[in-house]
Amino acid sequence: MGTALVTGATSGIGEEFCWQLAAAGHDLVLVARNEERLETLANDLRMIAGVKAEVISADLSNREDCERVCARLDVGLGEELPPVGLLVNNAGYALGESFLTNAFDAEEAGLDVMVRAVMMLSHHAARSMSARGRGAILNVSSVAAVTGMGVYGAHKAWVRAFTEALSQDLRGTGVTATCVSPGPTLTNFHERTGMNYEDMPTWAWTSAEQVVTEALDAVRRGQKHVTPGAQYKVAQLAVRLAPRGLVHKVTGLFPHM
Repeated sequence: MGTALVTGATSGIGEEFCWQLAAAGHDLVLVARNEERLETLANDLRMIAGVKAEVISADLSNREDCERVCARLDVGLGEELPPVGLLVNNAGYALGESFLTNAFDAEEAGLDVMVRAVMMLSHHAARSMSARGRGAILNVSSVAAVTGMGVYGAHKAWVRAFTEALSQDLRGTGVTATCVSPGPTLTNFHERTGMNYEDMPTWAWTSAEQVVTEALDAVRRGQKHVTPGAQYKVAQLAVRLAPRGLVHKVTGLFPHM
């Protein structure tokens, strides 16, 4: 897959994707808002992993910025830049507020990053990759997708359903679509929700390394969906079988995502 493009590349799961892909010999296109952090990560990847690393500073809630990333995905064979063989739609964040109390602008920005940008980038990547007859798209969802837990959970439910539909559309093209649904992961993601690491037992947390390893293994197998961690494979099944009223009572005990 040569070159991989990773959104939300400068921290947490996104940064771990970059390092694991670089260790496997992939060149990278790094996408995030903070240009300084992008350049620092790119330089580290070049120096330590010996791979090529491009930088695109972009706010995916901004349509023009999103279109610049799409233009990079449109690059085909024989052009000056190498085509992207793997798209990782990882950018996202906790909204940290009830829909009733949060500002609508903040809700709309979250939708733009976690839904519209995923659709836009996937559309451009899928068309470009299928024209070449190979490639993969990996979308990051969440176990929150099956809980009805806030607007964040709704966004992630869309990502999961969209990836399944995309996978069907891509049959026979040589391109695959995979969705990964992590549970709570030891990154800085949960700071915005007010969730403290001490609020949950250690067994409830997965590591970014485990999430990324299982996600990339699923991509290599052409698998449509993966939930990292045995505890969350069981939890997702339990949530699907449990009465929705009970699920909502339990998830209501946690801070808003």
